[in-house]
Amino acid sequence: MTSQLLSCTLLLLSAPSIFGCAPTEFTTVTVFETPTAFVRLEIDRTVNPKQGHAHPVVLTPEQMAAVMSGITIEEPLTRLPIYDDTSQPRHHRAFTESEVTFFSPLLSMALSKGTPEEIVTFYQSRTFPGSSREVTSGGLFVQGDELHLILANYHSPTHYSADIGMADTTDERMTPLRALAPQRGKLDFDPHSAKREIPAGGLTSWFQQDRREVIVIYKLLSTRSLDQSPLP
Repeated sequence: MTSQLLSCTLLLLSAPSIFGCAPTEFTTVTVFETPTAFVRLEIDRTVNPKQGHAHPVVLTPEQMAAVMSGITIEEPLTRLPIYDDTSQPRHHRAFTESEVTFFSPLLSMALSKGTPEEIVTFYQSRTFPGSSREVTSGGLFVQGDELHLILANYHSPTHYSADIGMADTTDERMTPLRALAPQRGKLDFDPHSAKREIPAGGLTSWFQQDRREVIVIYKLLSTRSLDQSPLP
């Protein structure tokens, strides 16, 4: 009985690390921050300490704009009027023109300040009538000639709860890489020739199978100009 109790205790203690309540990220540098948006450098808990990311790295704002402009979302074949934004076409850009103009210089600056142990995170929230809010957040890092962008949240409701009566009290500003709600739709990139497919198989991919990530060979892209526009 004692042996069984010990085994159960160890399993319970290890469960969060295996299945994943995402811990609060540790911020090292804040590049920009307002109550509704930020760009930060944070410690990447998943990076291989023997390898690290290719930071610092120089990507101009125009190069970053080309990357952000090419990221697209393919909505599900069946969309729910209450859950999904049916006003959007099924295949559409992930970031609006104002978001590209706003975030590109900040993300470019963050990558130039990063270290191999850090990941760049971004966050934006929008408030709607009735005090409801939606969050778009994620992170990016560079490995060799590849820019990896993780879109953890895309217009995610902040008060989503899978279980009735179970409120989520997590501060979403502290966990930009944590999904607040199930993420519907597939992340893609246009042109497809600049996209590198994520390798399939292995334990790591099993743990990250729900992570929405796109890998872009950014040096293949033509830079694009940035028009001045108001903050999103």
